[in-house]
Amino acid sequence: MLRIYNSLTRDKQEFIPIQAGKVGIYVCGMTVYDYCHLGHARVMVVFDTVVRYLRAAGYEVNYIRNITDIDDKIIQRASQKQQNYAALTAFFIDAMHEDAAKLNILSPDQEPLATAHIDEIVNMITSLVVRGYAYRPHSGDVYYRVRRFDRYGELGGVVVDDLRSGARIEPGNLKEDPLDFVLWKAAKPGEPSWASPWGEGRPGWHIECSAMSTHCLGNHFDIHAGGMDLRFPHHENEIAQAEAATGEKFVNLWMHNGFVEVNNEKMSKSLGNFSTIRELLKQDVDQPRMGEILRFMILGSHYRSPLSFTVAGLAAARSALTRIYLTLDKLDSVAPVPKAMALVDPAAVEFRAAMEDDFNTPDAMAALYTMVHDCNRALDQGRRNTAMQRAALLLGLGNILGILELEPRRFLAVASASTDTVLTPSGLTRSAVDELVKEREQARLQRDWARADVLREQLNAEGIVLEDDPKGGTRWRLL
Repeated sequence: MLRIYNSLTRDKQEFIPIQAGKVGIYVCGMTVYDYCHLGHARVMVVFDTVVRYLRAAGYEVNYIRNITDIDDKIIQRASQKQQNYAALTAFFIDAMHEDAAKLNILSPDQEPLATAHIDEIVNMITSLVVRGYAYRPHSGDVYYRVRRFDRYGELGGVVVDDLRSGARIEPGNLKEDPLDFVLWKAAKPGEPSWASPWGEGRPGWHIECSAMSTHCLGNHFDIHAGGMDLRFPHHENEIAQAEAATGEKFVNLWMHNGFVEVNNEKMSKSLGNFSTIRELLKQDVDQPRMGEILRFMILGSHYRSPLSFTVAGLAAARSALTRIYLTLDKLDSVAPVPKAMALVDPAAVEFRAAMEDDFNTPDAMAALYTMVHDCNRALDQGRRNTAMQRAALLLGLGNILGILELEPRRFLAVASASTDTVLTPSGLTRSAVDELVKEREQARLQRDWARADVLREQLNAEGIVLEDDPKGGTRWRLL
């Protein structure tokens, strides 16, 4: 029985789809004015894994992840670059797809653009005006009446009166209430705009997702998801808009992944701890390999928990994956079991139980480690066929998480890694490991056996295995 934490009710609930055997899921995607960052990577990996699991469990999934291709940040960035906004967004959409592919992210079934759904947006705003939930002051903007929607604040856990106590109407603002938010923005000189019953303008950010999600999945669908930062006010406003416009329940279950922290601080540009996916991928000349390491690290934390990103954590993910691939490399070509999750094998049962408990990927990955142990034990005992069977199940379950899809020899080709690639939990780079190995070789040539032993122990503690040859040279590999 699959149980998922519902951010609206704040408890785990048995997942019962609206239509048996089918799931509609909408995830708030990227605003494309810059390269995707680590926070975007987490959103993509988390909900890609959710979709993979739902499909492995037998559901027919319709996965929607939108693209916001018009908003204030896009217009500002295009102006700074003296570039057409559409050319800017097209460039960063391509970049997003490239980054996603290296993280082994499956393409969503639909990827709607805000600018391609202006008609749906205008129709929803029109419905809100007709129903009295929206109004147009003489400015040409259209606003939503927050106080008209009785359940406003439920998702975010906020009280409207508390919000109002800290709000005020700026001079020249024509809103009826400081809490009201914009649905349609009147055109400004030089900005892109579209025709509407209220004159030329463009949509507000919140209305885009309400219109696109209901257009793609219907007025009432199963799951709406995104980052925790969107819970309030964006998703709160989506509920208010959609339910007021359609008169129907909007979404059954809300999912939100936790924030990303860098060295125990929330990731943000202002703190200078901001990393793009591209910057991280460039730490390895084989970027899909680095993408798998990054994906593995992300899945090592429960999706609702803060993700603490550190250099040591990334190196630990590399070391853990290396141990798995070293085991797979001992075997001939192994094909993953296609229906691995359906098996009654204890490891498959453990994996399934973890994933059905609100997609607990850390516990699911523990089941993978059990199979790695089983493989190595079977090999040590000369039971190669058993090891092959365990490896096939390992691959089948790993593929549900979107990992273990590279050839072992490719992943283990550490020699091709760039010199600044971090390889160990303490942060040793490939070049630093090379230097320590050379220092040990020199100690051996000088017959300084005590120093050589100290260096070997230091490297072993970092998960580096040394293989000395009779001529005094040394090869090394990750454990």
